Amino acid sequence: MKSPVDHSSPKPAIPEWITETTNGGTARQVDLYTGINGWASPPGDGFSVRSADYFTNKQKCPGGDYLLSLAGVDWLKSTTKLDNILARPDNRVAHALRKAQSLGRSQNGFIFAVNFHIPVKEHYHSVLYFVTEEPIPSESLLKQFIDGDDSYRNQRFKIVSQVLRGPWIVKAAAGQFGAFLVAKTVRCTYHKGPNYFEIDIDTGSWRILAALVRLLFGYARSLILDIGFVVEAQEVDELPERLIGAVRLCHMDVTSAFVVDPQPLKPYRMMGSLEAKPPRRD
Repeated sequence: MKSPVDHSSPKPAIPEWITETTNGGTARQVDLYTGINGWASPPGDGFSVRSADYFTNKQKCPGGDYLLSLAGVDWLKSTTKLDNILARPDNRVAHALRKAQSLGRSQNGFIFAVNFHIPVKEHYHSVLYFVTEEPIPSESLLKQFIDGDDSYRNQRFKIVSQVLRGPWIVKAAAGQFGAFLVAKTVRCTYHKGPNYFEIDIDTGSWRILAALVRLLFGYARSLILDIGFVVEAQEVDELPERLIGAVRLCHMDVTSAFVVDPQPLKPYRMMGSLEAKPPRRD
């Protein structure tokens, strides 16, 4: 008996700059279920978003496919707060895209970054990079969010999250943040460039969230945490919601942060780059 013919279209090759982003960081991509001290891309259906009938029956539905692809995570430490990271000449992800574009290998490459500032004893940053090689549709909520003003953005940017594994105290504390509009409680700043958009979230600007982040920080090696991002639908014709992207953080070792120079000097030591990581001194 002949096997059925697969008529599905082959998946396009992943551009080299995206592969470089995924494989070139000190924060490693790990197995979704068994990974330790790294990141993975969780299934979108693990999140609940507003369904097509949400304003009628308040029902939510599985998140489905992402609008953008998770390409990398940087876990950074610095003596000062790092804002507008994608504009820095030593940002490895922006550098990879600029190089690809200069060689004519990327026409529509775009980076969407979420930069969590975590002020504990030092300034830590968890930077999540989502990418696409396809133009973002002009009628989409994501395009409106990127092109909108800060007032619009503050009313729309939503985090959805869940602690999949961890102590009960962490799960209980994190429960109140299952889905929330970030800028209504936390200071957010937005940075738009020709081929990128970055959101900087100051987790220390609201004491309740700051306390939760410190708790997560202390239990990081015991946690598996999923975090997704949504532009909230507030009108019927904007439904159903779509996830921008999401990340799974797996048993992170917070001491493994890449140390960033506040003022980079040539030749640049690319932040978060595996090649730029100083050798261990045991």
